[in-house]
Amino acid sequence: MSTTAPALARQAPVFAALGDATRLQLVALLCAGAALSTAQLTAATDLTRQGVTKHLQVLANAGLVHDVKIGRERRWRLEPARLELARAALERISRQWDDALLRLQAFVEANP
Repeated sequence: MSTTAPALARQAPVFAALGDATRLQLVALLCAGAALSTAQLTAATDLTRQGVTKHLQVLANAGLVHDVKIGRERRWRLEPARLELARAALERISRQWDDALLRLQAFVEANP
């Protein structure tokens, strides 16, 4: 197992959470930077408030969002650092594939 495997494994919950279209939509809404209430997020989807809350909890468990309680309302905010770690993991995988393809190309060209 490579030294990057444990780092990539730690990103699995992020990719699992983002693998759902609704959760991806919620992340996209929160990418604008403003903290949004559950009601605001619900209005932007076809889900019930309970459904949105359930998806937000999955995102929170993956470290992608966090909430702040203001009075009776919860406001949700994106955790950009966690998303950045996932992006970096994808870049590592991309570089590994690029390197493997270059080695394959060199092999094929050297062995016509």
